[in-house]
Amino acid sequence: MDSKLTLSFNQDVVKKAKKYAADNNISLSRLIEHLLIQVTAHNYKSLEDYPISDWVNMVAEGEVEYKKTPKTARKASMDEFFSSKK
Repeated sequence: MDSKLTLSFNQDVVKKAKKYAADNNISLSRLIEHLLIQVTAHNYKSLEDYPISDWVNMVAEGEVEYKKTPKTARKASMDEFFSSKK
């Protein structure tokens, strides 16, 4: 059973939300309902505890690995630059 609810939002937020809903073939009411279901699905003590996105956890695999590329010497970089201009 649906219930009516009156909410107030910034005009720009409403405009963007309506476009997003239309682009995803869903009503604005169902979009907001979905978001509220997601927020209230767990017992978060605050919004800071709410995960950024569940899909991040779904696509993440293993530990984060940062790859560093070795720095090229300045002279070598300049030589490469000028030789590419010839």
